[in-house]
Amino acid sequence: MLETFADNAVLASKFAVPAAPPFMVERPALCDRLTEGVRGPVTLVTGVAGGGKTQLLASWVRGRPVDWPIAWITVESDDAFWVYLVEGLRRAGVPVPELVPSAAGVGAGRALLTRLAGVLAAQPTPVVLILDGVSQLPGDRWATGLEFLLEHTDNLRVVLAGRWDPPLPLHRYRLAGRLREVRTADLAFTEAETTRLLDLHGVALAEPRLRALLAHTEGWAAGIRLCACALQASDDAESLIATITGDESTIAEYFSAEVLRLQPPEVRRFLLETSVLDTFTPELAAAVTGRFDASRLLSGLTRENAFVQSVGEGAHVYRYHRLFAELLQAQLAWAEPDRVAELHQRAAAWLAEHGRVEEAVEHAVRAKDWSTAATMVIEDYAVARLVIEGSAGRLGRLFAGLPQHLAHPETVVVRAAIAYGDGDRLRAAEQLAYAGKLLSLHGSACGDGLTLACFLMRVLLVRGADPQRLDDLVPVARTFLSVAPADRLARHPELPALLRAAEGMAHSDVGMVDRAMEALTDAASLTPAGSESLRVDCLKHLALLEAHRGRLGRAETYAQQALDLAAQCGLAGPGAAEAALAWVALERYDVEAADRHLRAAHPLCGAAGDPLAAAAYTLVKARRLQTRGEQRAALTTLAAGAVPEAPAWLRSAIVLGHCRLLIGSGQVSEAAAILAPYPLPRPAEVAVVDAALAHARGDAIRAHEVARTVADAARVPAPVAIEAWLLLAVLAADADDAGAAREALRRAMRVAAPDGHRRPMHLVRAQLRRVLRADEQFHWLGAEPVAEGPAAAPPAVVEPLSRRELDVLRGMAEMLPTEEIAARMYVSVNTVKTHVRSILRKLSASRRNEAVRRARQLNLI
Repeated sequence: MLETFADNAVLASKFAVPAAPPFMVERPALCDRLTEGVRGPVTLVTGVAGGGKTQLLASWVRGRPVDWPIAWITVESDDAFWVYLVEGLRRAGVPVPELVPSAAGVGAGRALLTRLAGVLAAQPTPVVLILDGVSQLPGDRWATGLEFLLEHTDNLRVVLAGRWDPPLPLHRYRLAGRLREVRTADLAFTEAETTRLLDLHGVALAEPRLRALLAHTEGWAAGIRLCACALQASDDAESLIATITGDESTIAEYFSAEVLRLQPPEVRRFLLETSVLDTFTPELAAAVTGRFDASRLLSGLTRENAFVQSVGEGAHVYRYHRLFAELLQAQLAWAEPDRVAELHQRAAAWLAEHGRVEEAVEHAVRAKDWSTAATMVIEDYAVARLVIEGSAGRLGRLFAGLPQHLAHPETVVVRAAIAYGDGDRLRAAEQLAYAGKLLSLHGSACGDGLTLACFLMRVLLVRGADPQRLDDLVPVARTFLSVAPADRLARHPELPALLRAAEGMAHSDVGMVDRAMEALTDAASLTPAGSESLRVDCLKHLALLEAHRGRLGRAETYAQQALDLAAQCGLAGPGAAEAALAWVALERYDVEAADRHLRAAHPLCGAAGDPLAAAAYTLVKARRLQTRGEQRAALTTLAAGAVPEAPAWLRSAIVLGHCRLLIGSGQVSEAAAILAPYPLPRPAEVAVVDAALAHARGDAIRAHEVARTVADAARVPAPVAIEAWLLLAVLAADADDAGAAREALRRAMRVAAPDGHRRPMHLVRAQLRRVLRADEQFHWLGAEPVAEGPAAAPPAVVEPLSRRELDVLRGMAEMLPTEEIAARMYVSVNTVKTHVRSILRKLSASRRNEAVRRARQLNLI
């Protein structure tokens, strides 16, 4: 309906507050923000098309939140802006004189503005002016006039709604605290609001599907409404929700009409070509489209809220609304299917050049360019990520569809690395051998990255093989690593850590325990953030190696660190670490703790899993059975628990434990048959079992000779030295030489004391009781000798020691320097010093050795 005002015709519909649709969802929190906003002069509501701006404002007006005049004006590009503004104020009850509206169009003279400001200033209450659709107004003359009114009256409250910011000095209003804003993110529907909207359409979704819909639409009101319409007509909304994309007819029609139609052809082309990107910078967009004005185009599209938005704080990174991107991708694939792969390849090349290998690989995979994707991984020195994470990591998942028939060296090495990461060493070895055959055809054409990747895989797979081969491979791999580009190594610090860990595990496999511990300690300290699974592997391996060497305090620390780190990172519990803790507890004769850790380790140490964990669990379980007197069950456990893939030292420990049990049960011939293959000269751990075998055969002289040689040897692991001294004590007891037996037992306890070894003492208690029962020095076998003289009362502890303080205390007992304790615990030297001061205070000691002595009296260590 047209109405005449002075010499101008106006549409009455422009002053009508839109009626509430039947699917209207009330949004009280946003309405409250608008109410708060009109307490100040300017409130801005901007967002994408269909974001719910108009309905929000209409709902707020219908709720009459303030008892002031409210003028609603829906503006358009060809409106006589000031004519409508004056008429809108009059209809809201503001007494504007007849002579004021003499100007048409969006501009206004100074006289008109002055009179309007005077009228508004004379009002007894503020006046709210809602301008819906201001983005459509051309130029900025209207905004200049509005700014004049805002400056010259305190009674005007302007609410501006549109797709982008109006040409007002918003920065000044914002700094002065005179601006309230509601943006696209604020307009996004919440889960509760989405549920309400679906209810109004008669659609019910389970919570997972509802969240999927909300994530897909990103809370866009029109998108949710259009999806609800589609779901409303379906008998199976739950299934249909997964199939709705941006190219669904009603959604596509909306985007085409409200967004694409408004853009010039070159911008539409730019949108289509950049739709292959997820998040991108103007530089990447320029590389893909060939347009050097990409930055300007993106800034304009973002400013216009054309479903393009900035990502992150202050960074020029952009992305499209998910549904909008899906529409663009569908249109591009339909119109130019061959162009899609080309655009992905351009993106991959740019990303690879800028060191963003994972994103580059993703685009190469989307282009079905598998050989390029594999080459990017190999030549960027990212192969270690595949080895560490396997198919579960992001890179591994990208190669899930890698065709098996491809015969490029890089693709085959990638398959080998993923197979190794998944625990399939056999397939990894097969693929590496195949890659070797392919490389023989390429000769020197292969890059340094591929060469290093092949050597890394060989080191990983050499485990259990000839040690000499390992010594040949590692220096070559290190050489290629040393000449690798510094920028690529900086991106992949996990590579040197993995190489060192592979070296350590290979040394462990062939029984070179000292070299294995050195390499694994280095690897654990080199492992960067993001490769926690590798560090856990190193720590659990170190825990078992330290337990094997008898350094129980260190073993416990490493095992606990492995478990804590795995828990923090959501990794599967390392069974080997639980087995190591059970080992430590059992050697200290803490059977309750040992049983607890064995129960925790049982489901994690199956034969089909980690060979290291399975073998360690078998050994500790058999020892626990032995301490309970279940010799036959212990023998059965060891006999049936062979793990061929386990490290040589651990397999040997199982074999020697079997021999000890056979000797103890009188099956001397069987034990001799097991020991026979060991070559001469035998290592100390084998020699001491051989001495026990001689003792069982009645050859006390040979038994004493071998045991004494082992006991007096340098650098013998504590468990072996303890076993040798205890055997000497038993031999002396058999010969009724109580003095020699006591001395040998003292020597055994001296070796056992620093780490609290007690289980070996309990095993020989019965054999030594007859000789030592009258000697009060040994009030029980397995404890330290009681000091001569009157018994002293045990010292009192001021307060309990923390777990960390106990770790430091064990390091003090081993007479380790502060720096080594700090390195072992992965803490600073100052932190260790703080713990030491706390320990001295709690144990009422003035020196470290005094604190260690009192801790032993209290059985703390």
